[in-house]
Amino acid sequence: MKPSPSRRSFLKKAALASGAVALSGCAPSARAKREAIKWRVPTLWDAGTVGFTTFQKFCESIKPMTDGQLEFEAMTSQAVTRGQFQLFDAVKEGKCEAINGATANWAHRLPVAAFLASYPLGLDRPDQWETWYYELGGLQLARRAYEAEGLFFVGPIQHDMNIIHSKVPIRSFEELKGKRMRFPGGIVAEVFQEAGASTVILPGAEVYAAMEKGTIDAADFVGPAVNYNLGFGNIAKYIIMGPRSTPCLHQAADLLELTVRLDRWRELSKPLQDIVVAAVRQYSWDHYSTIQRENIAAWEKFEKMGVEIIRLTEADVHKLRKLAIPVWFKWARKDALTREAFASQLRFMRSQSVGYISEDMLVDRDGRALEL
Repeated sequence: MKPSPSRRSFLKKAALASGAVALSGCAPSARAKREAIKWRVPTLWDAGTVGFTTFQKFCESIKPMTDGQLEFEAMTSQAVTRGQFQLFDAVKEGKCEAINGATANWAHRLPVAAFLASYPLGLDRPDQWETWYYELGGLQLARRAYEAEGLFFVGPIQHDMNIIHSKVPIRSFEELKGKRMRFPGGIVAEVFQEAGASTVILPGAEVYAAMEKGTIDAADFVGPAVNYNLGFGNIAKYIIMGPRSTPCLHQAADLLELTVRLDRWRELSKPLQDIVVAAVRQYSWDHYSTIQRENIAAWEKFEKMGVEIIRLTEADVHKLRKLAIPVWFKWARKDALTREAFASQLRFMRSQSVGYISEDMLVDRDGRALEL
């Protein structure tokens, strides 16, 4: 599918502004003779989901935007590895040239990744994350971290809030205790472990079966649009959310990414690099807005199926935040880069325009001040 004229115009102008004018100086015959660069780009999305369809459109747009010099082939994670949690290794090992993965999934091996996407009761709006990445140094920090792994972090991709589907009602903070819950690991899992839940990590493709069999009581998965199409309403009659002021308790602004092997990135000309960077930023909002549109219909469908939306209270949020803050600090101390990322986000959260955190909240369970 070809991008609209307005979209192509935006992306090409963005590239030209960064030096892509050099591209137009090449003779047409020279461009025609140059063999196209072809990249395999697996995604975390399963085929048939709105996420995969939107990603596929993005990949198809790269060829016309680069005058045929660069092509992205969209594929599922299973085409190159076992599943979405192995995408980081897949691109490092050269099984593909680039990946579209969930940044938080790499936190077990790259601690700073825990702060490159939303975490329980931290920054919770897409615009806040956009500000942190593009105005407060987050993008440069992410690229430093990934470069040490032989990768290039092109940019974050706005996605959605994640929701919790449950086979059993969870109507209060206290009822989290003893529940078997699927989470992606990292900070998210540790916070819910502190609340008494038993957490497991499962690839996306295995979550439905685990819920259906009763192996787990509840599961964090993506947002309502994708989850409805995957049939979660058939096996889990409850969706657990926060109050309307804080609808998502654990990953309110889940972020994805486009990451490329560093050696393959450096093979691209500067004009091509600029086009890809601009295209990813545009795709980020195309993906986000598409998901939000689909969510509206999905919520209505869940309600018609008889799925109950359970909203925890402000008091429950307060209890969970008291557990979450010490976990933030624990993760932030893992290395210098992780500390740097969290420190800048903490400053942002403490600013009067955000106001999520005050000095008296930065204490451990025993009331002692937390320090980085």
